Amino acid sequence: VQLQASGGGLVQAGGSLRLSCAASGRTFNSYTISWFRQAPGKEREFVAGISWSGGNTYYADSVKGRFTISRDNAMNAVHLQMNSLKPEDTAVYYCAARRTMSVSPNQNVYDYWGLGTLVTVSS
Repeated sequence: VQLQASGGGLVQAGGSLRLSCAASGRTFNSYTISWFRQAPGKEREFVAGISWSGGNTYYADSVKGRFTISRDNAMNAVHLQMNSLKPEDTAVYYCAARRTMSVSPNQNVYDYWGLGTLVTVSS
């Protein structure tokens, strides 16, 4: 599966952005999809993930209550709605896929990665 992330940009603190991860391939609904991010000078970290059915979601504590992950299997897409953005959310955001039922925050178990999209939150 090939992934392409989009939707990044510059936003003021408190604002919102919606990231999308578009996937190719006929078996998209067999993949768990997660978002990771990497801020300048920091390691890449898990943000949110959604199971292949969409029935299970998992969030990093730092984004709970502000970010919402969803998927549209008919459109081969996963979205990350980001509200109440903070300057510390500034990072390059990546989507990743693994062919399994469960979400994992461990980036090493993901098989496919898209190019990132930059999110910049100004104070």
